[in-house]
Amino acid sequence: MDRREFLWRYGGGLGGIALASLLDRDGLLAESSTGRREPIVHHPPRAKRVVQFYMSGAASQCDLFDYKPALLKKNGEPFDPGEKVELFQSSPGKVMQSPWKWRAHGECGKMISDIVPHIGSCADDIAFVHSMVAKSNIHGPATLMQATGFVLPGFPSAGSWVQYALGSLNDNLPAFVVLPDSRGFAPSGPQNWSAGFLPASYQGTMIRPSAKNPISDLFPPEAGYVTAAGDAAGQDVLAKLNQRHADQRPGDSRLSARIRSYELAAKLQVSAPQVLDISEETAATQQLYGVDQTETAEVGRNCLVARRMLERGVRFVQIWSGADNGHPRRNWDSHENVERDHGILGTSIDKPIAGLIKDLKQRGMLDDTIILWTTEFGRMPCSQGNVGRDHNPFGFTNWLAGGGIKGGVTYGATDEWSYKAVEDPAYCYDIHATLLHLLGIDHERLTFRHNGIDRRLTDVHGKVINQIIS
Repeated sequence: MDRREFLWRYGGGLGGIALASLLDRDGLLAESSTGRREPIVHHPPRAKRVVQFYMSGAASQCDLFDYKPALLKKNGEPFDPGEKVELFQSSPGKVMQSPWKWRAHGECGKMISDIVPHIGSCADDIAFVHSMVAKSNIHGPATLMQATGFVLPGFPSAGSWVQYALGSLNDNLPAFVVLPDSRGFAPSGPQNWSAGFLPASYQGTMIRPSAKNPISDLFPPEAGYVTAAGDAAGQDVLAKLNQRHADQRPGDSRLSARIRSYELAAKLQVSAPQVLDISEETAATQQLYGVDQTETAEVGRNCLVARRMLERGVRFVQIWSGADNGHPRRNWDSHENVERDHGILGTSIDKPIAGLIKDLKQRGMLDDTIILWTTEFGRMPCSQGNVGRDHNPFGFTNWLAGGGIKGGVTYGATDEWSYKAVEDPAYCYDIHATLLHLLGIDHERLTFRHNGIDRRLTDVHGKVINQIIS
């Protein structure tokens, strides 16, 4: 070896090490074959996990959390906000008060509808954001926006970004779990928990706790010919074939994600039955979540399973209420009869969500767990037909609790009608920026280069809502 060759080989090697270090610092280095890397954290976190409740179909802010005396005073009068009102599928009807009464809750005195009295009992732990605005009044794009930050498909969900940044706390369970409504998917379906252009391993893992087979294809058929030994041997052969295939296609995350999913599935065969088995929970705990009542059983089970997952290191749990636009309504899209539809759905979520908040609090877990309640847009304060409400993207409500959130406060406001945000308008970008901030992440620095662009969950927008941080 001559001197030039020596310097090229060993100098180049040191340069490669330096380059790898720089790429890793900037989050541009490919993951190892195990999928493990150091978390991306920019400042000390207040929280380490998230539960997102998604009310699919557009829950009505003026029937749940946004109390407006003007709707009581002017009920039945023409709705006239002083400008032309363009609605999704109707003309503005008359002012319509909520079918439910309102009561003050907690030391903060927050007025909350009688449709959700149990959530009302947690008012001192909740920060309400009443000035949410959406960029679309169509369910599909608006749902994607709240889930991913974009109205177009193909972008990673908030849960995928959190998993990408922070990784997993448990090698035997997924870091990002989705518990859908058993009746069907929300608009855009699994795209709402897709990894988008992030490595495919960061997509949400769908689990149906109330189903006979909660995780599809996890176990071989009971009456099948596959034995435990045969299954293990088959997985060993598959692993070797997959690795050979992957070695020939470096940089393709799809196969490595599939390989990792098989590895995780093998671990889930042991861990999933244990985490999904709520029979070991006390009767009092199951009653707290409403598992013992028909109206609240499904959401109650999902919330209780979510707590069991959080205890075992799952980073992000997404719980859906509401399915597709079937008739009678199976979601919050109450065009025909808000009292009928919201009454059923409100009851189904009220006790379970409050139960989760109270259970996490008594276990000391609420301090480092963020709870986010959201929907794609709100509903109009005027009637559609006689007793329904049309879409309202101009002003609606999100709320947060736990994980560094200041309880018993309200941020932003809509006008006297609960029609438009008039004080501190907020978008999903601001909610996502705040969520990431509490997890120790600067939303402007959490990026992934895709098609020549450093993409973010918050796009080019977003501000941390410091007023709701304790």
